[in-house]
Amino acid sequence: MLDTRSRSLSNGSVELRSHPLMNYRGIPNWPPVWTNGKQPSGGVKTIKGEIGVLKFVTVHTQMPNRIFLFIDHEGEMYTGCLLFNYLPFCRQLELILERQIGASIKEIGDLDLSYTL
Repeated sequence: MLDTRSRSLSNGSVELRSHPLMNYRGIPNWPPVWTNGKQPSGGVKTIKGEIGVLKFVTVHTQMPNRIFLFIDHEGEMYTGCLLFNYLPFCRQLELILERQIGASIKEIGDLDLSYTL
């Protein structure tokens, strides 16, 4: 049985979730861990997975190798962060993600990014 990356490469496409540059220091960065710091207890709630709908994307000028994603999941806002080794791909992905505002995180993970290789 082929793994997800092998399957996506075998048909000529490369899904965002399997793209070879979707990592930081060799650790896959998709999907990010989602955090919500607005808890009544004052703590931080974290969730994982390709969940929610993308609402906003930004890159902080002092941290140009990180893309911050803001999603809505079950009526709550969460933030995730993608870190990258390769700054040009990070900038390219920021533009791609900005065009995906309103899409589900699962749909974004399905995007074919073979043209970025």
